[in-house]
Amino acid sequence: MTKTKTARELAETYFTAWEEGDFEALRGLLAEDVDFVGALGTASGVEEALAGLKGLGQVLEKIDVKVRVTEGDEVITWFDLHTTVAPPTPTANWMHVEDGKVTRIRVTFDPRGLLAGFERQN
Repeated sequence: MTKTKTARELAETYFTAWEEGDFEALRGLLAEDVDFVGALGTASGVEEALAGLKGLGQVLEKIDVKVRVTEGDEVITWFDLHTTVAPPTPTANWMHVEDGKVTRIRVTFDPRGLLAGFERQN
């Protein structure tokens, strides 16, 4: 028998998989119709969401989680996003979970440092 992960466990696994570049593990956590809205763009569906995570994953160094708050099927993770192109970026990530899968993600942060870093790369 497989135990369905709690929303908190899904969030923990999500961030660990993203930090490690394990996109197959990430795929297993996301609903097919996952909906993502963030400071750098939007994604509709698992393929678009994974493409966005892979894109930022190319410069991702570390995710330094400060706090994670869970209420039922809702999880907010506050973390510093460490990349190769910008100073650490304080970030808030909200996830909604249904039937053991992440269905909605909203991310907010000040994107100016990352955008400037991406421009310097080009």
